[in-house]
Amino acid sequence: MAGNIFADLPVAPEAAERLVTLLARPGLRIERIVSSGQASPPGFWYDQVDAEWVVLVSGEARLRFEDETEARHLRPGDWLQIDPHRRHRVESTAAETPTVWLAVHFAE
Repeated sequence: MAGNIFADLPVAPEAAERLVTLLARPGLRIERIVSSGQASPPGFWYDQVDAEWVVLVSGEARLRFEDETEARHLRPGDWLQIDPHRRHRVESTAAETPTVWLAVHFAE
């Protein structure tokens, strides 16, 4: 299987993020997420069972952890690991250019 992480990017903001699973195996899932101005709903926090390693490939985003007072401003090349059950939310993503994330979900 092969592809291009930048294939079929939206040319204008869309109502919802695009999520494509690139690879799935027991205990591992790799996704491409394309955001175009989306953010988590008010009061919503992700609380995931698995760990997640994510890299911002293009665009910009603000990611906030419940246990931190400030959102992290992510730019292309920035990556981080999110431990299981560490509550987090997407505060904002760039609307003028696609924000492409590569997310690796894995069991610890």
